[in-house]
Amino acid sequence: MDRVFAVLGALSGFIAVGAGAFGAHALKARLTPDLLAVFDTGARYQMFHALALLAVAWAINRWPGRTAVASGWCFVAGTVIFSGSLYLLTLTGVRGFGAITPIGGVLFLAGWLLLALAAWRGKAQ
Repeated sequence: MDRVFAVLGALSGFIAVGAGAFGAHALKARLTPDLLAVFDTGARYQMFHALALLAVAWAINRWPGRTAVASGWCFVAGTVIFSGSLYLLTLTGVRGFGAITPIGGVLFLAGWLLLALAAWRGKAQ
């Protein structure tokens, strides 16, 4: 499972860099500054949580158990919902996508709490 989260983290980081470059270059002339900032927030949070997935991959080996794994899946789902909804909102103009963004934020929070719990309860291997 550690390899799965390492791969997902690396791929998510790759996508975040691409999204950031896309926003800075291709979208700059097409979006209002407010919408460009929304897109940038999606890319930035995706990068933060790509790094978090790499931390989860390490944590699974250090403190094996379901808690660290659950943390990783929260980060994956949070990225898809939070960053994905922000990308869709800016690219389509459909404001309804913004309504699901907080669900992704709650998943990010849950992921961080679960990672802290895994570290707190975990026994080093």
